[in-house]
Amino acid sequence: MDPKFILISEEIIKRIKEGDLAPGDKVPSENELIKTFKVSNTTARKSLLNLETLGWVRRIKGKGTFVLNRTGDHKIVRTLGSVESTRRGFNESLSQEGFEPKNIVIEKTILQEGISTMIQHKQLTLEGPVLKIRILRYADDDILKDETRYISLKHCPKIERISPEISFFKTYEQTYHIKIKTIEQTLKTTIFDTSTPDNYFENDKPLPIFILDGAVIAEDGNIIEIEHSFYSGDKYQFGIIAHPNY
Repeated sequence: MDPKFILISEEIIKRIKEGDLAPGDKVPSENELIKTFKVSNTTARKSLLNLETLGWVRRIKGKGTFVLNRTGDHKIVRTLGSVESTRRGFNESLSQEGFEPKNIVIEKTILQEGISTMIQHKQLTLEGPVLKIRILRYADDDILKDETRYISLKHCPKIERISPEISFFKTYEQTYHIKIKTIEQTLKTTIFDTSTPDNYFENDKPLPIFILDGAVIAEDGNIIEIEHSFYSGDKYQFGIIAHPNY
């Protein structure tokens, strides 16, 4: 019979293969393994070390152990409307999946007049002043996303001083103590070719693009953020969670 730590590792690998644990998800901690499998600290630790040695997970000091992205094409999966996914932010999500994130800010301006957008057939207006920040998001030197966010300076004063490496969503919650009610998003598709204006994807042939429009809405009904971003279609997949009561 295989050692106990091997059996625990295989159980976790099974959960990963079946999709119960997705890339970027946190795997059970040592303490959780001890309680679940009734094993010693040493056995629990060896289980996690074995998973890391086999290339299934990555341990991040002070945060935990996370499932690596082992998909054949290394596509990144994001779930529409997921508060938890949004809360993690770009850098944290990529790091947990085993990528090296990089961010380049190409525009940062303050709009006094605010901005409006249509999401799910609703007109949403973010009153000024608004911070407009446009960021090119990379993983391992490959550009994944051309992201533009419009953030309320009325509700988030001086947020222009925040590093783009930090999750904006966490900043709303932890720095400005905003209680988020919902995230509303729509997804469209288009094609970027070499003649597409303002194209930062550096593609030498037609590239499928996801266009994500979204809004972060607080419990009091105020709009905190509007997003308009382009995602590389050959790098991303989007998932949807449907609740029966909806």
